[in-house]
Amino acid sequence: MMKSDKIQLYSSEFYAACTLGGILSCGPTHSAVTPLDLVKCRLQVDRTLYKSNLDGWRTIVRNEGLAKVFTGLGATAIGYSLQGAGKYGGYEFFKHLYSSSGVSTEGHNTLVYLAASATAEFIADIMLCPFEAIKVRQQTTMPPYCRNVFEGLSKVYRSEGWRGYYKGIVPLWFRQIPYTMIKFSSFENIVQAIYARLPYRKSEMTSLQQISVSFVGGYLAGILCAVASNPADVIVSKMNNERKPSESMAKALSRIYKKIGFSGLWNGLPVRIVMIGTLTSFQWLIYDSFKVKVGLPTTG
Repeated sequence: MMKSDKIQLYSSEFYAACTLGGILSCGPTHSAVTPLDLVKCRLQVDRTLYKSNLDGWRTIVRNEGLAKVFTGLGATAIGYSLQGAGKYGGYEFFKHLYSSSGVSTEGHNTLVYLAASATAEFIADIMLCPFEAIKVRQQTTMPPYCRNVFEGLSKVYRSEGWRGYYKGIVPLWFRQIPYTMIKFSSFENIVQAIYARLPYRKSEMTSLQQISVSFVGGYLAGILCAVASNPADVIVSKMNNERKPSESMAKALSRIYKKIGFSGLWNGLPVRIVMIGTLTSFQWLIYDSFKVKVGLPTTG
């Protein structure tokens, strides 16, 4: 394990630690909520499929078997581990880069958080997109599109070439970039507001107390993220499930929107609030716990 006296802020070791922390915070948490994600994605494609989450799981277990509630687990674990590396490591890098660029950012910290998180997520989604495409196809086709992520990658490439991996990249950016901008900027501001209202300074608090603040701030930020990103999340699911190989992005978006309407953009929102709120809180909990473990300060 790295020692605190060997890790300097904004050194290569610092960014490596943040990147590893991002992998640990995103890969396992997204994988753990695969059963929720499965029902959410299927309801986004067909809102009449299940009456509730519980009904969805019961139906899946009855018709497909218990193991099928984790459909898409492999693609989720790989894709979101890669995304977490780019998201968290990239955020720390770009936050420092933008705040030390020579342009005065005093009083404009939120703008730095927004710019850094947007840049990091743009890059992270390029790594995530192929695995997100496989995950959605596995979860929303009956029978499942493929047995595992590697078969899925091979199948997509044979039928559509490398473009098949990225036909959902624009909706993914529209979903993930606003989500991450809200996730990081709201988290930073929420935890600062919490610390400002506590009777003692952050530096006087124990690591456990600071991590508890991160957990609460993460959950509140996650609720905001879920609401803001749900329309794009629905479109990503529909795009990967229904877009025709020869169809342009604009035409596919227009056709899908005409089919589902404005109300359809909010399919699966209650499930997404529970899922994203839980995900975000535990991601910050794991990320900041890891940072403390290797001798770095908590975020915020």
